[in-house]
Amino acid sequence: QVQLVESGGGLVQAGGSLRLSCAASGRTFSGYNMGWFRQAPGKAREFVTSIHWDEGITYYATSVKGRFTISRDNAKNTVYLQMNSLKPEDTAIYYCAASYKGEGYKYWGHGTQVTVSS
Repeated sequence: QVQLVESGGGLVQAGGSLRLSCAASGRTFSGYNMGWFRQAPGKAREFVTSIHWDEGITYYATSVKGRFTISRDNAKNTVYLQMNSLKPEDTAIYYCAASYKGEGYKYWGHGTQVTVSS
């Protein structure tokens, strides 16, 4: 049973930083892409960033490039999202997800709330 558990969300002022964690369990994640998505109130869920578990190749949405950094600790089976220079428009529920090769993001966490005040 694959489990993804996010943590680290909270309330922060604009310009501040937060680090989200995604603890992954239930299988080995070799070959997987691990992604972060977010959903703001009244909006569709959107891609934020992803990292390949083995190769470390990363992708970022244009809106977060240069401010957010994704990383992983293979030994701890944990993926991180370092968010700097936060803006009120970054306010959303942030979800961790896992995708095996071309199968799409099949596994999802329950999300963690990030609120950025102006």
